[in-house]
Amino acid sequence: RKRARRNILMNIFITGGAGYIGSHVAIQLLDAGHKVTVYDDLSLGSKENIDNRAKFIEGSTLDINHLKISMSENFDLVIHLAAYKAAEESMILPSKYSNNNINGSINLLNLILELGIKNLIFSSTAAVYGYPNYIPVDENHELNPINFYGHTKLVIENLIQWYAKLGELNYVIFRFFNAAGYDTKGRIKCIEQNPANLLPIIMETANKSRKKIEIFGDSYDTPDGTGVRDYIHVSDLARAHENAINFLSNQKSNLITNLATGEGYSVHEIIKLAEKLSGDKINYHIANKRDGDPPVLIASSKLAYDELNWKPKYSKIDTILDSMWNIYKDSK
Repeated sequence: RKRARRNILMNIFITGGAGYIGSHVAIQLLDAGHKVTVYDDLSLGSKENIDNRAKFIEGSTLDINHLKISMSENFDLVIHLAAYKAAEESMILPSKYSNNNINGSINLLNLILELGIKNLIFSSTAAVYGYPNYIPVDENHELNPINFYGHTKLVIENLIQWYAKLGELNYVIFRFFNAAGYDTKGRIKCIEQNPANLLPIIMETANKSRKKIEIFGDSYDTPDGTGVRDYIHVSDLARAHENAINFLSNQKSNLITNLATGEGYSVHEIIKLAEKLSGDKINYHIANKRDGDPPVLIASSKLAYDELNWKPKYSKIDTILDSMWNIYKDSK
């Protein structure tokens, strides 16, 4: 039986709150009545994505003095989303990723303990699991990242667990699968810069701002030979953050959980759906398979359903693609 959860309004500090996921999280929490401060260096985020109800501070987690001043306003909870996240780039520029992702997180964690902030929500990634040993991937799966980006997130997960043991800190760690889609009310309009993920690249090809899409391999052991992935609407990720706040304020315990849908779509399936939506052919060519790309990656989020009373609401693939095309069709 579910325990009744009281909604406690909090003063919340979001790193990376001007980014694609962060701006959706901020809107969700503002709609729920929380007070939100967005802290972002705008290297990947965009000022236009920040809701005018939020307070905005431009800054980096690497600037410890500025970060400390910015975090000194009696925050109840920190949501840590700021990170570089392109897996391929992380293999070429590991120092960029360890400096920003790991060092920035250590600065943040040190200040959370120093300032006595009791609650943290951290966005981790499916990349911490590496190559799946079984499908669907659940939270008991071994953690064996095969790219440096995934490694940085796992290092931070471990640090958070240690800091929570050693200080007064409760946390929820979310392992995101493929976030996609846009606010269905159209309130967030800035598209991602230099996306490395499939769906934005398909949208850029559909609106002709990109010539063609590369499909990495079409001889996988899947129904049509292309890789199958689990896509989750970004607004569902945002809703999970709202539920996590209620969980932390009521349970005062810790949780690590996947956020996914448990359903998979192949690259070819997505391209066909996008062609139907845009009414135009999408050009692609088949490139070599990439190291470490599994044929299928689908996850179980049963833990989030059980502990956070959360389930996807916007993550039907048509809803995801519609909400993206609404933004991309006008932005070239």
